[in-house]
Amino acid sequence: MQFLLEFGLFIAKTLTLFLAVAGLIVLIFNLKRRASNTDGQLVIHNLNAEFDDLENLLRSEILPKHEYKAELKQKKKAEKLSQKNPDQKNPEKTKPNCYLLRFDGDIRASEIDALREIVSAILMVATPQDEVIAVVESAGGYVANYGLAASQLKRIRDKQIPLTVSIDKIAASGGYLMACVADKIIAAPFAIVGSIGVVAQLPNLHRFLNKHDIDIELHTAGQYKRTLTMLGENTEEGRQKFIEDLNLTHTLFKDFVQAHRPGLNMDKIATGEHWHANAAIHLGLVDCLETSDDYIRSKHPAYQIFEVDYEIKQPLIERLGLHLSQGLFNVWSKLNQNLVK
Repeated sequence: MQFLLEFGLFIAKTLTLFLAVAGLIVLIFNLKRRASNTDGQLVIHNLNAEFDDLENLLRSEILPKHEYKAELKQKKKAEKLSQKNPDQKNPEKTKPNCYLLRFDGDIRASEIDALREIVSAILMVATPQDEVIAVVESAGGYVANYGLAASQLKRIRDKQIPLTVSIDKIAASGGYLMACVADKIIAAPFAIVGSIGVVAQLPNLHRFLNKHDIDIELHTAGQYKRTLTMLGENTEEGRQKFIEDLNLTHTLFKDFVQAHRPGLNMDKIATGEHWHANAAIHLGLVDCLETSDDYIRSKHPAYQIFEVDYEIKQPLIERLGLHLSQGLFNVWSKLNQNLVK
């Protein structure tokens, strides 16, 4: 038993070392990739084709074979007739386009760069007869980051291209900052919207440090360069300035929302509260209760629907490093569980 225990510990240490090395390799390549600003690429999906393929697949299964074959013959006949008519030779070219993009936001709104590339690409080809649908999901985050994300969507509206924002789960705080720039906001009934407020908090360890005779020196140039601090002693003047800055940010937030949705009663909805969409619609925060799936489907076949995404290519060696580190971690976790047992 002693031998097995020592052998198991040796294996665990070895795997831990390999895991640390693999993690270091991944970190180095990740930093290198960021430093070199590796380009990504736009990925376009024709949703009309996907919808048609899915419908054909289902109908081929649920209909009797003779009925399905008859339908196919009818469709082919209609296609041949349209090709003979010069005015209907390319009916798809006469349809307006609908561009679909998705934004899944974290606290840093990390997808801003991808959003910028997608919006820039769409604006190169879109016209006021087209429409852009943005499916937004975010509980908010840093003010500056979400302000920039909202500005990216605002570029679409500034070009007089109809913009619809769809909320399936949540668009609160910074997420709603993005949503409010749309011409129309739709939301699933239980989606969470609102939270038009600003929050900031930080711990203060001054009393703990003072109790253990640990001094902290903080030197600033400028009266309000640092209002509140985690380690030093906070003053009432600094605290009031901090609150004043929060209120100023809240005012900017409210003004931005009011400018894009002038019918809202800001005294009622800018309290930091959030609502489910089936209640928020009565406050004017959303315009329609509908899922993104239903809304996108409603555009077919009147529109040509294209989903536009932006993917960053990862170098092969980085992908191998990620798989290696994940595999080593799984082995180490399994071994650790066996040792505990």
